[in-house]
Amino acid sequence: MTTLCPLEPRYRLSFDTRCASRVTTDVLVVGGGVAGLSAALAAAQTARVLVLLKDPALQSNTALAQGGIAVALDPQDSVAEHAADTLRTGCGLADPQVVERVIFEAPRALERLVELGAVFDGAAGRPELAREGGHGHRRIVHARGDATGAECTRVLVDAVRAHPRIEMRVGVFVAELLKAEDRCVGVFALVGEERVAVFGRSVILAAGGAGRLYRETSNSQGATGDGIAAAYRAGARLRDMEFVQFHPTTLYLAGTPRVLITEAVRGEGAHIVDDRNRRFLLENLAEGELAPRDVVSREIVRHLGRPDVRNVYLDLTHLPAERARKRFPGLQATCARYGLDLGRDRIPVRPAAHYFIGGVICDEAGRSSLPGLYVCGEAACSGLHGANRLASNSLLEGLVLGRRTGAAAAGEGAELSGLFEGELAGAETGAAGAAAATDLEDLRQSLVSLMWRDVGIARDGDGLGRAATAVASWRRFLDTVRTEGRSGCELANLLTLAALVTNAAERRTESRGTHWRSDYPQVDDRTGKGHWVWERGVPPRFELHPDATAAHSSGGAHV
Repeated sequence: MTTLCPLEPRYRLSFDTRCASRVTTDVLVVGGGVAGLSAALAAAQTARVLVLLKDPALQSNTALAQGGIAVALDPQDSVAEHAADTLRTGCGLADPQVVERVIFEAPRALERLVELGAVFDGAAGRPELAREGGHGHRRIVHARGDATGAECTRVLVDAVRAHPRIEMRVGVFVAELLKAEDRCVGVFALVGEERVAVFGRSVILAAGGAGRLYRETSNSQGATGDGIAAAYRAGARLRDMEFVQFHPTTLYLAGTPRVLITEAVRGEGAHIVDDRNRRFLLENLAEGELAPRDVVSREIVRHLGRPDVRNVYLDLTHLPAERARKRFPGLQATCARYGLDLGRDRIPVRPAAHYFIGGVICDEAGRSSLPGLYVCGEAACSGLHGANRLASNSLLEGLVLGRRTGAAAAGEGAELSGLFEGELAGAETGAAGAAAATDLEDLRQSLVSLMWRDVGIARDGDGLGRAATAVASWRRFLDTVRTEGRSGCELANLLTLAALVTNAAERRTESRGTHWRSDYPQVDDRTGKGHWVWERGVPPRFELHPDATAAHSSGGAHV
C-alpha cells in the first residue's frame, strides 16, 4: 500500500496579486450550478455577491441532470420514509441529522423554485411523481419530461441576472484560493490571458465534482475537480474521496458522447437486458432494475465479464411507444440523432462515472475547516450521501444546503480591510520551457484510462497499487513542468484527485456503497464504519462515524 498521498505543492500557478487586476465583493461564489446559484440568491438578501462561472451555466452538471428532485409529496409517502431510503442507500455513513434537515426542507425548496417561475410536469399544485432506484415510493418531481436540471438552471440563472446585488461573470477559471492570516480571502483566476485576483469577505466554493477523472463519464467537460483540489492545496480538510458513484445507464455507441439516460426510465418500467434479451438483474437482485445505482452498475459489469455476453441494453419496446416518447423527449431526441427509436430499438448502455460523493468537509451551513471558505453542492462532503447517493437527492441538496450556505456566508464574513494590502504570491514551479515539450492531452488520456481500469467500479489491491504508482510518477513529472493555462491546471487538479481517490480506496479494505473491492467483497463495520480524512501536509486519518460500535477505539488512526 502507498503509505502517504504525496505532498501537494501549495500553488500550481505562479502569480503575484500586485501584478493582477483586482476585484472585491462581499460574498464570492465560485460555480454556477444549482448549489452556487441558490447560495448567491440567499447571500444577496443582505450582501453584494459576485458569481464566477468557468463555463456557461447551461453547460454545468446541473443543467444536464435529467431525473428530478426527490420530495415526499405522495400521501402514501413521508419525510421519514424518504430519510430512511437515503440512510439505507448511504450504507451506514450518512449523517442522520443532515439527512433529516435536507429532506424536511424539500417541499419548501420546491415551492421556492415554483415561485421563481419553474414549471414542473403535472397539474398545477399537483406535480407528477416518478420513481427511481432506491426509492420506496414515487417521489421524483420532474420538468419537461427529462429536463429537470435545465429547468432549474433556467429559473435560477434568470433570478440571479435580475437581482440588483448579484453580478455574474462567465469564462473565469479559478486556479487558486487566496489566504491571508490563515483565512480564505479570495481567489486567483484566469480570464483568457488576463490574471485577476478576486477578494471577498466570504468565499463559497460550489465548483462541482470531478467526473472527468474517468474515461467513461456522464459529466460536463468542466467537471475536473478544480474547486476540491484548490481547497486541498489551501489546507481545507477533505473526506470520503474513495466514494465515486457510477451511473448504470449511459448511451454506449462508438464515437458518441456518453449521454446519461435517467434512472426514471427504469422507474417507468424499462428493462435492462443482454444480447439474448435476458433480464439478468433479476437473477441476483430482488428489486431488479430499481436497485440502487451502485448495485446495478456492479451487476452490469459482472455480467459483461461473462464470455457469452457482449452488450447490455435498456429496453422500452414493451412500453406504449408514444407514452415513452412523450415522457422522455430528451432521450428520444438523443436516440433519434443516432438512428434509434425508443418504441422500436433497444438502447445500448454501459455504466459511467456520474457523481463525486467525497469532497470538502462542511457543516449544514457550508462552513469548511478553513475560515472564510464555505462549500456546497458536489464539491462538498456534507454528510447527506454517506457511501452512496440516493437518486435525485443531488438537486435537492444544492437547493437546500446552497441556500443555507449563502445565508451563513453573508452573515459571517470578515472585514477585508488590510488583509490583502500586501503581497499575495504563489511560488513558481516547473521549468519555463518544459510545457511546450509536454503532450498534456496524452497524459490526461492516460490518466482517465488508468482510473477507469483500476480505480473504477471494480477495484482490488493490485490494481489500486498500480494506479497509485503511476499517478505518483505522473505527479512528480508534472512538478517539473510549469502549467500556466487552464488545460494544464485542470490536469494538475485531476492528478491531485486521482492520488486522493486511489489512496483512499487502498485504505478502505471492505466493500461499502459505491466502493467495491473484489478482494474485500463484504461490508466490515470493524474497519469501515468511519471516514478517511485528508489534509495537506498531515497524514491521512480515519475518523469513526458517530454511531460506530463501542468495540472501536475512540481515537483516529494515523496511517
